[in-house]
Amino acid sequence: MYLSVKELELRKARFDVAIPAGQIDFGENCLRQMTPLEAVGTAELLGNTLGEIRVRGHLKVTMEGECDRCLETASFPLDADFDLFYRPASLTSPGDEVAISAAESEVAFYEGGGIELNDILREYVLLSLPMQKVCSEACLGICPVCGQNRNVKQCGCHEERPDDRWSALKKLKQEIS
Repeated sequence: MYLSVKELELRKARFDVAIPAGQIDFGENCLRQMTPLEAVGTAELLGNTLGEIRVRGHLKVTMEGECDRCLETASFPLDADFDLFYRPASLTSPGDEVAISAAESEVAFYEGGGIELNDILREYVLLSLPMQKVCSEACLGICPVCGQNRNVKQCGCHEERPDDRWSALKKLKQEIS
């Protein structure tokens, strides 16, 4: 669905979409959409803003990817409200550095005569995923010595950590030798 500035000048646009898995490219090989991405909301052109668009609504989807600790498959359900602002990119000066307020840091930019709704939803999903994607908080991860998944079997390896207090002397010994 394309949110055209020309159409938004006339009226608020409403959307209620269910985007099937595979229709939006999330760009990462290890991230997959498992359920239809359901989104409902509105888009409106804000008055006296020279083309600023406000898109708000609610989305629900389940994403699947690799756990960052153990590399097993994990699900990441998202069920959230969003309230996003977009300004025309033409309002910014290319190459110039401009100080912005904290409120302006929440604004994104668009080029041309509008915004594609799928692009908005894709961006919101990617930004809503946790920074560290783990299958559970109790995940033990992979053993750094033997590579065994510690959630499946305890390997008994002991990782020796060097005592950093002696690193300066080791460096001096290497320089002398």
